[in-house]
Amino acid sequence: MLTAVGFISGFINAVAGGGGLLVLPLMLWLGIPPVTALATGKFQAVFGTMSSSINYFRNGLIDLKSLWPAMLLSMLASACGTLFVLKLGNNVLENMLPYFLIGISLFTWFSPGISDVKTAPSIPNKFFRGSVGALIGFYGGFFGPGVGAIAVLCFSALLGQQLRSATAQSKPVVLIANTVSVLIFLIDGNVLFTIGIAMALAQIAGAYFGSNLAMHRGAAIIRPILVVTTIGIAIKLLID
Repeated sequence: MLTAVGFISGFINAVAGGGGLLVLPLMLWLGIPPVTALATGKFQAVFGTMSSSINYFRNGLIDLKSLWPAMLLSMLASACGTLFVLKLGNNVLENMLPYFLIGISLFTWFSPGISDVKTAPSIPNKFFRGSVGALIGFYGGFFGPGVGAIAVLCFSALLGQQLRSATAQSKPVVLIANTVSVLIFLIDGNVLFTIGIAMALAQIAGAYFGSNLAMHRGAAIIRPILVVTTIGIAIKLLID
């Protein structure tokens, strides 16, 4: 079941972001401790994000030169967020995560629509690279699920990029945040490799198909499915 969810998550992440909103609740539902669930979820997500990033880059949709400031700040902020999570521990996270899941799901549902038409930037490019890079990094390190959707929304709503460009350009920033976070979790011994490796392989396949779809079509159908599923599982966790 987790392998199938890994494929679907990789697909969703590549198209619109937010696939982690399926993975983390399921791991928690199966009784995996919160810190381990976060760590293993990020581990498998790295491979999917890498797969879609390579595909977008090969098709000329990623400009790494313009992204390096955001990637640098994302890396540093992710380390801070991950260390904060480790300090909190499982007991605190058990009480926090259901509310985080519901909150980010509602944000995904009610957030402004992402347009397929390029518009004028809302903030200066230099300010965006720094502030949004740090935001994505800290959130990605501290929590993670939904970070891809938030990143796409930022690139679209704040920089005025069309959906395809926003999806592609946000991937390296998310990738560096997740990679740094995973490395810290690995050092601390929080990753379940038996689950993580199987899901990682499924993520790679799902992300490849998803990124190909995203280069040709939109992602509106994914949002309601993602939100309803996540809120349902989060409510179940609260009841338990």
